[in-house]
Amino acid sequence: MSARLGFLAAVAALIWVIGSATPARAQVSNTKHNLSVSGPGTVKATSEQELCIFCHAPHTRSPLTPLWNRNVSGSTYTPYTSSTTRAAVGQPTGSSQLCLSCHDGTIALGEVLSRTTPIAMTQTTMPVGVSRLGTNLSDDHPISFPYTATLASTRGELVSPSTLTGRVKLDGSGQMQCRSCHDPHDNINGKFLVVANTASALCQTCHVKNYWTQSDHRNSTRTWNGTGTNPWPHTSGTTVAANACENCHRPHTAGGAKWLLNEAAEENNCYSCHNANVALKNVQSEFTSKASRHPVATTTGVHDPVEANVNTTRHVECVDCHNPHAATAGAGTPSGPLIGVRGVTGAGADVNPATGEYQICFRCHGDSPGMPASRTTRQIAQNNTRLEFQTTNPSYHPIMGAGRSANVPSLIAPWTTSSTMKCTDCHNNNTGPGAGGTGPAGPHGSIYPPLLERQYVVADNTTYSAAAYALCFKCHSATSILGDATFKEHNKHINGERTPCNVCHDPHGISSTQGNTVNNSRLINFDTTIVLPSSSGARRFESTGTNAGRCYLTCHGKNHNPLSY
Repeated sequence: MSARLGFLAAVAALIWVIGSATPARAQVSNTKHNLSVSGPGTVKATSEQELCIFCHAPHTRSPLTPLWNRNVSGSTYTPYTSSTTRAAVGQPTGSSQLCLSCHDGTIALGEVLSRTTPIAMTQTTMPVGVSRLGTNLSDDHPISFPYTATLASTRGELVSPSTLTGRVKLDGSGQMQCRSCHDPHDNINGKFLVVANTASALCQTCHVKNYWTQSDHRNSTRTWNGTGTNPWPHTSGTTVAANACENCHRPHTAGGAKWLLNEAAEENNCYSCHNANVALKNVQSEFTSKASRHPVATTTGVHDPVEANVNTTRHVECVDCHNPHAATAGAGTPSGPLIGVRGVTGAGADVNPATGEYQICFRCHGDSPGMPASRTTRQIAQNNTRLEFQTTNPSYHPIMGAGRSANVPSLIAPWTTSSTMKCTDCHNNNTGPGAGGTGPAGPHGSIYPPLLERQYVVADNTTYSAAAYALCFKCHSATSILGDATFKEHNKHINGERTPCNVCHDPHGISSTQGNTVNNSRLINFDTTIVLPSSSGARRFESTGTNAGRCYLTCHGKNHNPLSY
């Protein structure tokens, strides 16, 4: 009789599973879900020979289908939540309750309704590991929510539920459940997936990320070189393209619960590949070995994709500058590594995506509160770079538009007075390609503060050398400057008086709300710790024409009241 009941239970379960599927997909006996003594896994019965009884029985007290032979947990679960989800995720329902009767670890594996005593097992409950989800589902892909057309259109980057008619499908009530991705009777794709997830084919059945088709995280054939820690411990893919979404995300027991990131510390999700063990360049070392760097490791869990464009809580993460679903190799204009990133325009308006590199920088270095003070004490103090680079200013470096002056004879080709530049022309890796090195490009880290590509000495009484002012001489000819082509006292000040460029010139620009073209042309904004008032109490420069002016000040003990040039 027992064998006959076991046979009927197996038949009933298989009829439900197979439906229109082929028998080849129903080889549950060869999977870890065969908990009988004949099962291939280490967690199984010690003597029970029936296979289907652990989930199904032809006669059961449970009202749940299909012929369910287990109690469901009475636990209260912590569902997935994040600021970007629009789904109404609540307590598990439907078939997900059935899966969790084993996978939450609260009910004994051998506790079935058709037996008066539990079946003896090698392990009482699901062992601790990635398959034991527990009752905290906040680090797991959301389940048991209505996947509607409204949700798809509101959330964006989701397919219409009407397209889910293949192996990935919703349950009878239109909800996303565990069985949308997993078939408990068929492990042909591994992890009981209904579709093989090579190149994230399963993920992309529902998720259609903007820019993804062009992204290096989708297309790169780079492999792990075997050095250090395996960047893909939870996948079988051997290239970036094969792992795709799972380069950064983990659908179950994710280290970073919000957005299902592999690691809780946001930058670690990037470091796993961008340490020269997968990606060509070692970006991680820029953040960990350079004295001046963007402080991505300072905060964890503060960044939020839906936070305001202007950074009101000071922090920075890799994704503030890079969209991992969009980024490609190449120069940032923004394109390449900066494509698909939001920013702030010169007028202070939100823009998504940013159309200029400086717009990305303005998110933190523009109107953001709590910025650190300038390392130079200026006559006109201004830390808002958005205001410093306005093209209406008395003078500025040409970030947002060409410069004001048509007379800059020191410029080195290909620079002209019609040129514009990027923030990263000055703020960049000191060993990157811009500095003639082989390191990664970008303002990740530098030995020269504040994140400068080349040396720019600001200390007074600096003995002149081209290296001391290498940043200036990247674009401006030292021969022209020291030859006094625009100011007849340049050589005397820089070489003779050992006065740094920084003492007189403010490299970003002077806001039109604070300065004027008479006193603040040519980026004049004195360092007040070095430049003191003249004997008349004045401290100012006055422009009197092309390459001409006069100064009222005291510097290095010399009174200018005024001195004309």
